[in-house]
Amino acid sequence: MILAIDIGNTNIVLGCLNSEEDVTFVERLSTDRGRTALEYAISIKNVLEMYGVEPKHLEGAIISSVVPPITSVVRAAVQKITGRKAMVVGPGLRTGLHILMDNPAQVGSDLVVDAVAAIHQHPAPLVVIDMGTATTLSVVDRNKNYIGGMIVPGMRGSLDSLVSRAAQLSNIELEAPRRLIGKNSAECMKSGMIYGNAALLDGLIERVEAELGEPVTVIATGGLARLVVPYCKKEILVDDALLLKGMLIIYRKNQTVHPEK
Repeated sequence: MILAIDIGNTNIVLGCLNSEEDVTFVERLSTDRGRTALEYAISIKNVLEMYGVEPKHLEGAIISSVVPPITSVVRAAVQKITGRKAMVVGPGLRTGLHILMDNPAQVGSDLVVDAVAAIHQHPAPLVVIDMGTATTLSVVDRNKNYIGGMIVPGMRGSLDSLVSRAAQLSNIELEAPRRLIGKNSAECMKSGMIYGNAALLDGLIERVEAELGEPVTVIATGGLARLVVPYCKKEILVDDALLLKGMLIIYRKNQTVHPEK
């Protein structure tokens, strides 16, 4: 069993996996740049204990991060509780993904890991949607090359911006609207956020298919995917553990190259 940790701008997603089909758990912690390695170690250890996982019995760990200042802190935390150094997704690790971008190094490690998992489990061409702090769409062509994508503002950031700039609008919970046409401000905002983002995804997928000249498999992940996907007209598969599965694949690819002791 390995421990996989994805450090995002808003949340840290962690889970334990024996295989892609055997995911013990997926949980989220808040990303806090002010926390120490010990504080993160305590939080991670508490999550492991909740699921009956003994840290010392873990085979190893792997980290994907888009928040460089926290990467080394979390890596130190993992070593405190497991006694092992975690692999970190980045230069030097084999991913098996061919990235056709102007600057492949600019592609976020989370996007790389998502694509690795999606290619392993689903037929290409495909689009991978990750709904987190930003909503990202990654496109993989029929030859399984990562060819690019799109980045749009995330739902929570969009909502926060709307409320902060519109004096008469109050904050709302991001939840399913009762109907499309809202009858009060809160309902209108919920409908706009959910149906608006669903329509955005449908529209972008349709345009990607037009540019590629063929239909695509679409997989969505991230904290808000399950909230929005039911309102999309396109067929979209939801996989909450997609990123963790990708990290397991990368860990296995590099096990003999980068032994973690």
